[in-house]
Amino acid sequence: MTTMYAPKQITTRGHTVQINNIEMYYEEYGIGKPLVLLHGFGGCVQNWLPFIAKLSEPYRLIVVDLRGHGHSTNPDNKFTHREAASDVFLLLEKLGVSQFSAMGISSGGMTLLHMATSQPKRIDSMVLISATTHFPDQARAIMREASFGSMPQQVQEMYRECAKRGDEQIRQLIAQFNALSENYDDMNFTEQSLSTITARTLVVHGDCDRFFPVEIPIRISRSIPDAALWIIPGGEHAPIYDPIVPFTSTALRFLNGPEIAR
Repeated sequence: MTTMYAPKQITTRGHTVQINNIEMYYEEYGIGKPLVLLHGFGGCVQNWLPFIAKLSEPYRLIVVDLRGHGHSTNPDNKFTHREAASDVFLLLEKLGVSQFSAMGISSGGMTLLHMATSQPKRIDSMVLISATTHFPDQARAIMREASFGSMPQQVQEMYRECAKRGDEQIRQLIAQFNALSENYDDMNFTEQSLSTITARTLVVHGDCDRFFPVEIPIRISRSIPDAALWIIPGGEHAPIYDPIVPFTSTALRFLNGPEIAR
């Protein structure tokens, strides 16, 4: 079965708001306690389409296009996870959301680490999927050399589907991805900084992740107080799209209660 990271969306049902100098796009589904969903680099709100139906049953989903991704703009043509975190907080203020839960895939999870360490009391619980505290050498090498042609086919398809402004947006995103390989400040979390997180946290990671070795999620789970760890055997980067992985049911069980089977 071919993995579809960003299934096609027939209709656009979202909203755009001004956040500083960017126009930020988001979609909402369901009612109840807010659950913020953040996609990975090169993605968009459509990364969450396979999970929205079940997640929106108990939650009000706020699904965001990070700066420069999907329908959201980025006039500065630069991306850091720290800035992305600030954008999301400003969006939530406009929506009147003070307390929330959250899930983030890869760059979305890294954005959540900035959010959870800068304003820890606002996040009740969160799920970090294929996130990292820093960029190890193996990730930097991939990021430095990345080009559209070198990406796996399913990642190319995601970029094409999510880049609503076409090839120029794809070129900008890949250049920003390349630039992150030389950034040592944006992702630089220590055990001490992670220990300030108060959100109940589930760390999800594949043990075959080519970007971030399994030692990193283990360290994250040990540094965040009382965090739970779910290592998916044979899982690659963003392993939640594998149909045999019971991601939605496991994530909901975690978010809905204080315990998860370990």
